[in-house]
Order: sequence, then C-alpha cells, then structure tokens
Amino acid sequence: MEKHEELPTEHEDALIAFLHKIIKVAVKILAVLMVLVIFWGVADVVYVLYEHLSSPPFMLLGISDIFKTFAAFLAVLIAIEIYQNIVLYLRTDVVPLKLVIATALMAIARKVIIIDFETVTYMYIFATASVVLALGITYYLIGKHHKERLTDERK
Repeated sequence: MEKHEELPTEHEDALIAFLHKIIKVAVKILAVLMVLVIFWGVADVVYVLYEHLSSPPFMLLGISDIFKTFAAFLAVLIAIEIYQNIVLYLRTDVVPLKLVIATALMAIARKVIIIDFETVTYMYIFATASVVLALGITYYLIGKHHKERLTDERK
C-alpha cells in the first residue's frame, strides 16, 4: 500500500517543500504548547478540588461542585486527546480522522455531562443530540471501513 502524506517534505517544488517543513515546525510548537495546557489543566483540577473541599461544608462536594470538577477533568482529557492527534499527525503526516472524531465525541460528551437543563432551550438539546448522533455514526462508519480495509489487505 502506498503511503499517503498530507505535507510531504520531499516535493518537486522547493518552495512547497520549504513551506511544508515550516508547517511541521509549527505543529511541533503546538505540541509543546498543548503539553503546557495539559499541565495547567491538571493544576486547575487540583485547585478546583482544593477550593471546593476546603470551603464549608469541609470535605464535601455539592452537585454543582461535582459537575465543575467533571468539567475540569474532561477538559484535561480532551487536551490530551488533542495532543495525541498532534503527535500522530507528526508521525504519519496523515490526519488521524478516527481519533479526531473520537476527540469531538469526548468534547460533546463533556457538554452533555455539564449541561444545565434549567437554562437551555429544547432546541439546544436537540442540536446537541444531533451532533452526538452524527459523530457516533461517523465514528462507527470509520471504524467499520478501517476494519474492512484491514480484512481486505490480509487477503
């Protein structure tokens, strides 16, 4: 099977090859920045937990505190998924579509978990459900296609 590259550094046009190298450097910078965001996110989770557990009633979390903590945890997990997307992109030069869809699913799941049903409209809920359904179907179809391709390649 021929390797597909989104940004080949070996290109017949010297300018295009140079620009692809610059973009790869930019992606590496994004990876470093994402690691910093992940550490800041972890520090934020620790801070949020400390603040909520140290305020009266001590060592107890209310429902809203639990949702805020979940939101902080999920934000860090989404940042880690984005970092994985960046690293996979750097290694293969191909956009990891299944991982991107999985990251989007995690992000919309975060929204669903922290949604305040008292303040949102029913249209917002239907729109969110539509996005979840579309991403779920897309993830399933990409996984099914990938599995079929692997089966075909083994034959």
